[in-house]
This record gives sequence, structure tokens and C-alpha cells, in this order.
Amino acid sequence: MTHHDQPLPPAAPSESEALPTSTRVAEALPPLMQDRSFWGMTATQFLGAFNDNLFKQLMLLLATPTAVEIAAAAARGETEPDRQAEAMIVFATAILLFTGIAGWLADKTSKRTLIIGSKVAEIVVMAIGMIGFLMYGSIGFGGMLVVLFLMGMQTAFFGPPKYGILPETIHDRDLPTANGIFLMFTFVAIIFGTVLAGALGSNPATVWRGSAVCILIAVLGTATSLLTRRVPPANPGMQMRWYDWLVPPESIALLRKDRELLMALMVTSSFWLLSSIVSQAVNSLGKSQLGLDDLHTSILTATLGVGIPIGCLIGGRLSAGRINPRVVAVGAMGIVISLGLMSLRGGEKDHLLGFYGSIPVLIIAGISTGVFIVPIQVAVQALPPANEKGRIIALMNQVNWIGIILGAVIFKASVTFCETWNQPRNTAFAVGALVMLPIALFYRPKERSLGD
Repeated sequence: MTHHDQPLPPAAPSESEALPTSTRVAEALPPLMQDRSFWGMTATQFLGAFNDNLFKQLMLLLATPTAVEIAAAAARGETEPDRQAEAMIVFATAILLFTGIAGWLADKTSKRTLIIGSKVAEIVVMAIGMIGFLMYGSIGFGGMLVVLFLMGMQTAFFGPPKYGILPETIHDRDLPTANGIFLMFTFVAIIFGTVLAGALGSNPATVWRGSAVCILIAVLGTATSLLTRRVPPANPGMQMRWYDWLVPPESIALLRKDRELLMALMVTSSFWLLSSIVSQAVNSLGKSQLGLDDLHTSILTATLGVGIPIGCLIGGRLSAGRINPRVVAVGAMGIVISLGLMSLRGGEKDHLLGFYGSIPVLIIAGISTGVFIVPIQVAVQALPPANEKGRIIALMNQVNWIGIILGAVIFKASVTFCETWNQPRNTAFAVGALVMLPIALFYRPKERSLGD
């Protein structure tokens, strides 16, 4: 995610072949657990994910009406809009627009340089966010959507180098373990960021203080990014073309040849479509259906994240140096069953599980999610040729955010359906289960080793 008139890269290896070693720095690589560069990149990702999810959850809580607001609007013969979909679409659109050019930069320049530059930009965006919350009375929710768009831009330029640098700086055999650790810390950051957002609440008069913390976190993330190992550009002679903002024809040609890689990209997009639906559904369930406050709603959201790092470690361990289709199948079916349970009706609030019953089910859903996504993430990193990795990973980000936008649209449609037909908000979980069901039943990536 090679450009201009260079020949197309060779096709991915056959199923019987071990994946080739990625082009990486010439120095001898230390063991993964003793690799300062890997842990620096992991810390950078942790701090970035913390900031992203703190700010995004603050916006989603602002956008979600409470049960009291919904009841008051109903008494007036009106509806209280749920604006979560608007926030998700703005954030995702920014990433979608700039991920293509970010992928080009990730191959043209050193990924380390792009990572550090992205982290400096994060400091600026977080400072703008603090100013935005201070001026919320003047700019309103619409003004904060502009800040959210800037956050999306920064995320777009950080995505391709942060994932593309892993295959360049560690052994191929370590990719499953490294991705498990990387994703584990990512989702731990999501938990902390989400819970802190709930503790701050959705009162714009006080949440600016949280934005000040975000600035400090961004500064720390910039410092840890300096630990990342220096790597040469993968394709420094590449020239920019207009379609680098979209999908380069070389990447399209590669995907046509490599059906396995194409399917992995489609599944990741479907997965993030599902994640978009579920993250909004949990907020809607908590505030709009169960009548929870911001803190308890965010705890419910964070509970989903508790299981994900556990699942990432399990997924990395079960993969054990290979892409394992059985791991994918088990994870996908666990997601389907968990979401099906979350959609059941009954009880006082028309939700059978309620707040406390939802917690263990969401933990299981999180574990299943981690088990499912690690092997697919590894496949997208390992299958492309070395000089195409940056743009293929950028393309993965693009299709993922297309999925997130579609998920926001589907969630908005499900809310409209629930309001029109007087159905509970947890109906959205059933929609999510239906999205994952075909993947659980039919998708099986080819099993292959990841030896150096």
C-alpha cells in the first residue's frame, strides 16, 4: 500500500512454500523480547491508541442521547438524535482520504521518519482538541467534528508505517507473537482511554482537562517513537501519481493474482464494519436503553476491550509461527455466539443480560475477537512482496475504514428501525452477528509457515 514504470513484483509464494524473509536492516536482530526498538514501537502504539480512544469516546458520549433525553423528546412528540454515526463517519472519512498517500509515503521514505512525524502532528491535534473543548459553547458539536477530522488525518499517516515497520525490523517467525503483543497493548490502551472518557463525562465544561492529559501523552509517544530502529526506504525512487491517493494499479494487479491476500483484506474490512456497529451499539445500550451514566456506559465498552488483549495473546500463541485457519474459525464463531447473546430481549429494560450479565459475555466476545484478528493481521503483513508492503497495508487501512463507515451507516439504520418499530437498541447486536456469520462458516485462510 512498485510505482511508475517498474515491473510488477513477483507473485506471493505458493501454499507449500515458507514466506520469504522481509527486507530489513542489515544489523543482527536481537531476540524479540530483548528488542528495544520493538518495545519502543509498542509503547508508541499504546500511547497513540490511548489518545485516539479517549478523544473518540468523549465525542461518542456527547453524541449519544440518554434514556431521560429520549423520554423527554418522546413526550414532546419528537426524537432525540443519536449522532454517533456522524462522528464515526467524519473520523473514518479523514482516514480513508489520506491513507493512500500515507501508504505511498511509507514506501517512499523511511517508515521511522513517518512515524516520528505523525507523533509530532498528534501533539498539535491534541492541543487543537483542548482549545475546541474550551470553546465548545461557541463551536458546538459540529466544530468538534472538525477536530475529529484532523485526528483522522493524523491516524491515516501513522497507520501504514506502524504496521509496515514490524516485518522490516523483526524476524518473520516472530510476526504472530509480535502482533499478539502489539494488539494486546493496543486494546489495553483502548480500555484505559475509554474508561477515562467515561470518568470525565460528556460535560464540555470539564473535559478539556482530559485533553491537557492527551497533550502530555502525545509528547511521551513522540519520545518513545525515537526508540524505533532506523530502516531504509523500501522504494525511494518512487514517483507520486494521482492515483496514489486511491489504489495504485500495481496493488490491484497483485490482489488479482493473490486471491488469498484479497480475501484477507475483505475479511478485515468486514471485521471493522462489525466493530463499528458493536462499539456504537454498546454506548447506545448503556445510555439509551439501560439508562446508565457515562462512567458505567464506558465501563461496559471497556469490558469488551478486556478480553481482546487476552485473545490476542492466545491467537499469537495458537498461530505459533504459522497462519492457522482453525484459529480464525474458532474466533469468528465465538464472536457470533457472543453477539447473539447480547441481542436477547427480556427483563425490566428489555435486555435479558442487563449491565452485569453483559460483562462476562462482552469479555468472551473480546477474547474471540483477539483470537480471530491476529492470524489475519499477520497474513496481510507477511503475504505481500517487501516493496509493496507499505501500500498494501495502506490499502488494508482504506478497506478497514470503508467498513467502519458502512458500519456507522448500518448502525444509524438500525437505530431508525428500532425507533420506528419500537424495538430495543440491543437489536443492533443481532445485526452484527449476521455480519460475522458467513465469515465464521465459510472463511478459511490457507495454512502456511512463517519461517525465515
